[in-house]
Amino acid sequence: MKSPLLSLPGAVPAEGVDEGVAAHYGELFREQRALAEGTGFVDLSHRGVVAVSGADRLSWLHLLLTQHVSELPAGEATEALVLSANGHIEHALYLVDDGGTVWAHVEPGTQEALIAYLESMKFFYRVEVEDRTADIAVVHLPAGSITEPPADAVVRETAYGRDLFLPRAELESFADKAGPAAGILAYEALRVEQHRPRLGFETDHRTIPHELGWIGTAVHLQKGCYRGQETVARVQNLGKPPRRLVFLHLDGSEVLLPAAGTELRLATDEPDGRKVGFITTSVRHHELGPVALALVKRNVPADARLMADTTAAAQEIVVEP
Repeated sequence: MKSPLLSLPGAVPAEGVDEGVAAHYGELFREQRALAEGTGFVDLSHRGVVAVSGADRLSWLHLLLTQHVSELPAGEATEALVLSANGHIEHALYLVDDGGTVWAHVEPGTQEALIAYLESMKFFYRVEVEDRTADIAVVHLPAGSITEPPADAVVRETAYGRDLFLPRAELESFADKAGPAAGILAYEALRVEQHRPRLGFETDHRTIPHELGWIGTAVHLQKGCYRGQETVARVQNLGKPPRRLVFLHLDGSEVLLPAAGTELRLATDEPDGRKVGFITTSVRHHELGPVALALVKRNVPADARLMADTTAAAQEIVVEP
């Protein structure tokens, strides 16, 4: 869904998964600094929006999601996952309940598959599941922002800022009041700095929550059964995940950033040495320079220097070995 804010001065359209909103508005580092200082906003109106209403909405979702939501207070933000039967991550939901409806934003284009799964699990529960992407847009206000959300917006407040579920028809008028606009690249740079994984970026078909540090934030370990719980419990109690998320400081002398999927090897190995991981997201940060998130094998020494093709990389631990 193409955002009307692509008509703002300097807007350069994003590509790939984030197509439909602006990658940036001409000044990537200025946009990053503005967000870090608590000013401006990010257009996330390309993200899917799913609404679950009905008297049983919380107790029903509690049975399906990795998070404890049966007693979720109105206005309290949380996040949750949907796992496969084998414990692999299929969906990531960013939730808030407004007292009558649970609102969730999800990765662009994933809402249809998520809704299909939810519909298949309704049975006799008093719930209604709707795709609201066409009429509700997500907008992000950074932590520290003093911008007042519109009265009819649903607000999801976290340590990283506020996500607004805003009527899509009000997107342009809100932008006039909330500027300056920052593109998705600035938002992504801060996400990487904050070590926050993203579905489809830090995940693949076999990712389990332990690998990304989603235990505790998106997975509650003291709740009832849900699909994939056996894997979560087994890894938590008896073992370690096969891979772990790391934050990488990249050699700043390289002109190009290593792309997502670039294989990692130990710096002490030859160029055709054994693969020990891969880059998931790489960005240029306004203070830290080129940095990245990556998945590496659990047994890679935490102090090992790595190479992403020809780019040297130093690890910072996110998930403990």
